[in-house]
Amino acid sequence: MELRQLAYVVKIAEERNFSRAAEKLHITQPSLSQQLSRLERELGLALFKRSTNSVELTHAGAVFVEKATHILDLVEQLRREMEDIAELRRGRLVIGSLPITGAHLLPRVIPVYRATYPEIELVLVEETTRNLEKLTADGGTDVSLLTLPLMEPSLVGEPIFEEEILLAVPAHHPLAAAGKPVPIAALCDEPFVLLKKGQGFRAMVHELCRTAGFSPRVVFESTNIETVQSLIAAGMGIGFVPRMVIRSAPDEPIPVYLPLAERPTRTLVIAYRKGRYLSKAAEAFIRTFRRVFPQPGQPAEK
Repeated sequence: MELRQLAYVVKIAEERNFSRAAEKLHITQPSLSQQLSRLERELGLALFKRSTNSVELTHAGAVFVEKATHILDLVEQLRREMEDIAELRRGRLVIGSLPITGAHLLPRVIPVYRATYPEIELVLVEETTRNLEKLTADGGTDVSLLTLPLMEPSLVGEPIFEEEILLAVPAHHPLAAAGKPVPIAALCDEPFVLLKKGQGFRAMVHELCRTAGFSPRVVFESTNIETVQSLIAAGMGIGFVPRMVIRSAPDEPIPVYLPLAERPTRTLVIAYRKGRYLSKAAEAFIRTFRRVFPQPGQPAEK
């Protein structure tokens, strides 16, 4: 049994298609089929059920893929440790990010990191909170920019940024003229414009409303916080937004932003799997993030 055969089986399981798997592995389909047949003969059992239109794992195949994924991840961690011996002269760092958060923070962090460690290859993966947590737990990213609380128990997060959550209302809304902090409970009868389910900020809004004693009445949903703000500015409802995304450009429809009486905040963390080797490239990324965005009460990173 060879490591490449483990990788072949995992890729076939991911793609559920021999042609696509062979393409991703940069080998021919006949070669891939031959390697799989050779492995199955060695094991004395079938790893896949093949039909004209599908490729499905057998029970043995599912067990094999689970163990093979773990082995390949261990091999990758070993490779990373050996790269560190080269003192960051080479390497690869896979960074996971929430699209909204990453769009506002990473353009300031990544250029600084690249200038300091030009030989480190950076790969950016953007996903929803739910998918990104799973990806990080499975070793699909080295570190990921997420928000507390983390739902995946195998992850640990280092706090690196905290910001206030604001209320956004249309300019003609009665609250806009008041110009003072608004209790969340006072919003119980308002129509809300929210991000779609699966995004961490959506869950945070629901939790803030639940704590205030109500469930928000959702009239519009979007995957994009900019669309949420445009709908609010157009009078379609109200919503909560992180401070970092508030608008100021005169050519954009702008909601009125108000503080909430409770002064809620969200905490961003750089998350990684507990017990997984954290490479020097990843440690350097965390240090860079802290240097670019120093937080009150934290010592400045050098």
